[in-house]
Amino acid sequence: MSPAPTAAGRRWALVAGATATTGALLAGCSGGGASSASGASDTINYALPANFTPNWILPIGTAAHLNTNNSSISQSLWEPLIAYDGSTGKVGWNKDNSLATAADFADDSKSVTVTLGDRHWSDGKPITSRDVEFWFNLVKENKKDWASYSPGKAPDNWKSFKTVDDTHFTLTFDRAYNQQWMLANELSMIRPMPQHVWDKTGDSGSVSDLDRTPAGAKKVWKYLNGVAKKISGYATDPLWKTVSGPYTLKSFSTAGKVQLTANAEYDGGGKAHIKNVNLLPFTTTDAEENALRAGTVDYGYIKATDLGQKSQFTAKGYIVRPWSGWAITYMPYNFNNPKMGPVFKQLYARQAIQMSVNQKTLSKVVFNGTAVPTYGPIPQGQKSSFVSKKQQDNPYPYDTAKARKLLTDHGWSERGGTMVCTSPGDGDGHCGKGVDKGTKFSMQVLSQSGSTVTDNMMSALQSSFAKTGIDFHIKTAPVNSVLSQSGQCKASEPSCKWQLSFFGTAGSWYFPAYPSGDSLFASGGGSNFGNYSDPEVDKLVARTTTSGSDEAMREYSAALAEKLPVVWLPEPDYQVSVVKKGLGGFAQDSLANFHPAMWKWTK
Repeated sequence: MSPAPTAAGRRWALVAGATATTGALLAGCSGGGASSASGASDTINYALPANFTPNWILPIGTAAHLNTNNSSISQSLWEPLIAYDGSTGKVGWNKDNSLATAADFADDSKSVTVTLGDRHWSDGKPITSRDVEFWFNLVKENKKDWASYSPGKAPDNWKSFKTVDDTHFTLTFDRAYNQQWMLANELSMIRPMPQHVWDKTGDSGSVSDLDRTPAGAKKVWKYLNGVAKKISGYATDPLWKTVSGPYTLKSFSTAGKVQLTANAEYDGGGKAHIKNVNLLPFTTTDAEENALRAGTVDYGYIKATDLGQKSQFTAKGYIVRPWSGWAITYMPYNFNNPKMGPVFKQLYARQAIQMSVNQKTLSKVVFNGTAVPTYGPIPQGQKSSFVSKKQQDNPYPYDTAKARKLLTDHGWSERGGTMVCTSPGDGDGHCGKGVDKGTKFSMQVLSQSGSTVTDNMMSALQSSFAKTGIDFHIKTAPVNSVLSQSGQCKASEPSCKWQLSFFGTAGSWYFPAYPSGDSLFASGGGSNFGNYSDPEVDKLVARTTTSGSDEAMREYSAALAEKLPVVWLPEPDYQVSVVKKGLGGFAQDSLANFHPAMWKWTK
């Protein structure tokens, strides 16, 4: 959810971790060079989250494809204009892996002039302002299909793009903005793309300035997205051969195995230290742990519930290292669901649901102490000046008796163990606008499949909801399927059948350095899957992007802790990493990206 901060700025940064089905390792290490376990110093085997299949390469994402692992792979091939990450142990601008060297804001904070480094594409052509303009034109004309889009934000708030020269361009804004927010949340989303290769509408078409007209930009967008859906062609299609990053693509299988090899033409500051990187898929966490025990994985993970077996891995030459994140975890409501949407729109109903979630117990028991309760929209795993006292203090402590009373006070009566609306209508003592008589408080979640940790949490939630008189039905699917079935929708559309969705116990929204929620909770936000809308919240969100004071963020934090746009859940560590001794050169990025160019064998 997940879904960010992610190093690509404000975007859906789903971390698709801990999903599993029965089965074994999908792909071995063939074709990628000898593993380091057998003594090679030019190769590393990295375990992707179980049951996660990389499925996107284009540096512009749609909602169904914006997860952190896809983004990490893409950024290894095409570096961002401004790379934000925490891979050095501190979240900030990583200039070694950025195409920009400076961003100079005007004194009135209404524009910024960006300087590009002396960089080249892998085919030898220089990277210029034209490549940035190409990205800008495509996103501007296709913004509604761009997952990072929120009305009023980029590109809406960028009034103009002006090329100064080949290495300088100026973006002018519609008003003054918080410079920290603009840099970390908007400029970091810009992904310069090779205009001289990609500005066309067909495989055999010629390259021209098509993107400079609205119709042309739409055709180019359609073409690039169409090619990006052909996963089997990623490694062979000439379109993807022109890169700017430290790696090029050697192979990309539909089964999930990805092989990267160092870009010999790379001229940036973040050159790869390890030549070959094998990104390995697994169908279960158990299968991945067996690979760790066999020594065929250099950088993997174990379940939080298996921390008691830590000595098994340290004895085999690994270091066990929790990977914490700057993130929040939640279940979105579908406020437009024709059956339960009217119930979800009642604040008292959402309060009763939240009071039925025992976050402290879930954090301790289900996650074995590797999660922290979250009571609002700002990460609480690390100290910050952004969290309000209201969010910290938890406005809705676990209390199923109080939750039951809240429902009965609003026109619900228990029938056979389930609350039923017996007093429809608006006003005190009634169920609320749009809630019909006889409506059962029965809701269904579409959740990631196969993870023991997720299954345990869903079962615990089902039990606690039952104490309140709320039926909670669980339907499972692979995380990519959950993503594709949980999009924004209108009540009349067949796709609006989903009621709640959960993207996994490691399916979280990972923020940029500045954790605003414009994409998540503003009306029409690109990742506001449940169509939450509140004019007061929209104003607060807007203030977080324009005010230079942290107080704006604390007011936003307090409001959403109280208004409950989603079901707040414990935020777990991204993963409990198991890393081969001798692999170093990096910290685990709290923004949940991995950075293979930084990895190095030190022994």
